[in-house]
Amino acid sequence: MSHSTPTAIQSETQPYERLRALGITLPPAPNPIANFVTHIQEGNLLYLSGQGPREADGFMHTGKVGGNVSVEDAYQHARLTAINLLAVMQSALGDLNRVKRVVKLLGMVNAVSDFADHPLVINGCSDLLISVFGEAGNHARSAVGFGSLPGNITVEIEAIIALKD
Repeated sequence: MSHSTPTAIQSETQPYERLRALGITLPPAPNPIANFVTHIQEGNLLYLSGQGPREADGFMHTGKVGGNVSVEDAYQHARLTAINLLAVMQSALGDLNRVKRVVKLLGMVNAVSDFADHPLVINGCSDLLISVFGEAGNHARSAVGFGSLPGNITVEIEAIIALKD
């Protein structure tokens, strides 16, 4: 007799159901912009290279947060970056249900020198990952400012993900 319960079945599809409920369709994983790969798996850890706020059509959001880019817009850019991180996870793993937990994020904000709200910006990524993975989306994090980022993008975020056995 199978011990599969509605709860067990639900938990196996939960990230995808949550994405659907949020109206999110994952794009193809973005290609690297230089001489690196999008991810490396070492044991039960998946290291994701930094991703930026690339729209599905390839458009990249650029500018200085606290200058010509508002905190609210940058929050949305960090949320979009989370979608791109999820796309890389999907490509790397074949199934988001393999994610045990989001361990750590490094959020980089292309900000003017006196900008101080980096955590509010990177919350765009954190909030979405928690919405998709629930408790397993809670993570350690750094949110820091940079004088510039590649291509003048507004945010770049990298992640470390623990995988189920």
